[in-house]
Amino acid sequence: MSERVPARRRAGILLHPTSLPGPGVGDLGPEAYRFADWLAEAGQSLWQVLPLVATGEGGSPYNALSAFAGNPLLLSPRGLVDDGLLEEDETEAPAGLPDEGVDFQEVGRWKDRLLRRAHGAFRAGWAPGLRRAFAAYRRRQKGWLEDWALFRALRDEFGAAGWTEWSQGLAHRDPEAMGEAASHLREEVERHAFGQFLFDRQWGTLRAYAAERGVRLVGDVPIFVAHDSADVWAHQELFELDRQGRPTAVSGVPPDYFSATGQRWGNPLYRWDVVERSGWRWWIERLRRTLELVDVARIDHFRGFEAYWEIPADEPTAIGGRWVPGPGAKLFAALQRELGPLPLIAEDLGIITPQVDALREELGLPGMRVLQFAFGTPDPANPHLPANHPAASVAYTGTHDNDTAAGWFRALPPGERAAARRLTGAEDGEMHWGMIEAVLRSPADTAIVPLQDVLGVGSEARMNTPGTTAGNWEWRLRAGELTPALAARLRGITRASGRLHGDD
Repeated sequence: MSERVPARRRAGILLHPTSLPGPGVGDLGPEAYRFADWLAEAGQSLWQVLPLVATGEGGSPYNALSAFAGNPLLLSPRGLVDDGLLEEDETEAPAGLPDEGVDFQEVGRWKDRLLRRAHGAFRAGWAPGLRRAFAAYRRRQKGWLEDWALFRALRDEFGAAGWTEWSQGLAHRDPEAMGEAASHLREEVERHAFGQFLFDRQWGTLRAYAAERGVRLVGDVPIFVAHDSADVWAHQELFELDRQGRPTAVSGVPPDYFSATGQRWGNPLYRWDVVERSGWRWWIERLRRTLELVDVARIDHFRGFEAYWEIPADEPTAIGGRWVPGPGAKLFAALQRELGPLPLIAEDLGIITPQVDALREELGLPGMRVLQFAFGTPDPANPHLPANHPAASVAYTGTHDNDTAAGWFRALPPGERAAARRLTGAEDGEMHWGMIEAVLRSPADTAIVPLQDVLGVGSEARMNTPGTTAGNWEWRLRAGELTPALAARLRGITRASGRLHGDD
């Protein structure tokens, strides 16, 4: 049903743009272009990112304010100057923004001030060449953009309160209340729409630059969306909500070896029967939007399309949940009818049943293999051992939810450390390179390595620890760390594993 992604052996790097060097947070400016150059120099043909969506106050791209809107934190001040919207001296970052780590709330306030200035300049007649392009963008993206822009304007108006805390007329989208708000907040609505126009403009230019260097972009689509989001507010009928708009059932995963109480994620669940009766329209438009921004998309928590763990909203943990059938192949058939062959990767980690495998195989989607998961048991059939990787899979040293390779190895019990040494043949200080070589030599069509593993950094550079709320999504690359020598070493391994493309 779907296009195999990609159709030849490729290698890539996982790095979210917020992790790039830059004032306060990584963005779509000069450092992103330097990174694309470095990827090409290192022989990499894929750049994988986390969801590019607008995040809430905690910075998690998996708990976003929209499944459609790009993250305004990624707007490059340099790009605003180049577009003629700001003067150079207006873009100086506030004192105290860290070069390492991200203060999401403070950097969010700064980027909001920059966008306000840029929009004010645009309204005052600066950058007249953008006027027609913005009007066309607003018409083209109207299906989600106007809801997003009004949602953000109202969220500002109500002091960042969740939409169920707004006035009843606005929470339940009474037409009269909505019309009054759109009129009252007209300039604010336009500003948030303008921010999305600028995001798409900057991202599109970066994507084209990467493509010229043989680098394709891999994005990420979480299966669920946040309750405090423009999507749930605008499409309440598609979600399991009560009359006040509060979730009646939420997402998570059941208890397992790692957690006696499971994980209660808290996202509202879909009313899949209603989604189907709507012709799957919201999902079609969501994936259409994603594929406007990236070449390939990883579908997070793929197993939830076969069956998902439903937790009553009043349950404090995931223990009291149950498995409920998902939409299965029907959703993907509708997506393909509308969008054509689907360049997708199925994140099939966790509790995977034969039914989940059968659905993925029916859809023709590559799954994921993670080398860090290959050593917990001495089972020679472990699917994460490189010898067991099918060609139609994507092999990783680790994901954004794992510790770094170096940090993971240091924490292993002695038996698993010995097994890792045997598999890679690497000395302890070079274990991250041994794991990279093992993954790139894998039979899997695609091999992707988090940049932290190329750098060999420890647990302090971990991107996310599932089940925790503090200290995640903050890791930053330091300027100058991506050296020519590092690129040359990675390129050599990529060439030796048959994954180098171009003139070599």
